[in-house]
Amino acid sequence: MRLEGVLPAIRNMKDFEFILESNHPLFIILESRIAQLPQIAQYARKSNKKILVHADLINGLKVDQYGMEFLVRHVRVDGIISTRANVISMAKKSNIVAIQRLFAIDSSAIEKNIELIKKTKPDYIEVLPGIIPSVISEITERTGIPVIAGGLIKKEEHIRNALSSGAVAITTSNKELFDL
Repeated sequence: MRLEGVLPAIRNMKDFEFILESNHPLFIILESRIAQLPQIAQYARKSNKKILVHADLINGLKVDQYGMEFLVRHVRVDGIISTRANVISMAKKSNIVAIQRLFAIDSSAIEKNIELIKKTKPDYIEVLPGIIPSVISEITERTGIPVIAGGLIKKEEHIRNALSSGAVAITTSNKELFDL
């Protein structure tokens, strides 16, 4: 699966209903409860949408071998986002899209994350905050892995800056930016 452009990130059911009626081929579930995931996935599939789940933010889900089995076999997610290397490794073994989330809080955090990324080899790296063009460029150059910019994306200008710095896609929960 190739990710590009604006990737809508859903935090509530009102935005979920909006995205089901949109032309977006996929969306990200940022926050939810484990009990809601199968029904969300069922409605998404009926609308021909692909689903990426931020595994670390699902209430009630322990993302171990059995949690991943639930997401892959029962919910049938198309991809996983996580900060944790073991989750990324399990996603790769399950042949679903693996997105490693990286918080660029300082130089040390970036260095540690790049070392981790070299071991896990995710399909994509989501860099937060996504409004620092130089960090997006650095991560892209140093890893050779496509970068998604996320976090604090509030304006069209933020999207343009991230894409011109090398990001292949943008994640945002701001509904006003979904169709840019």
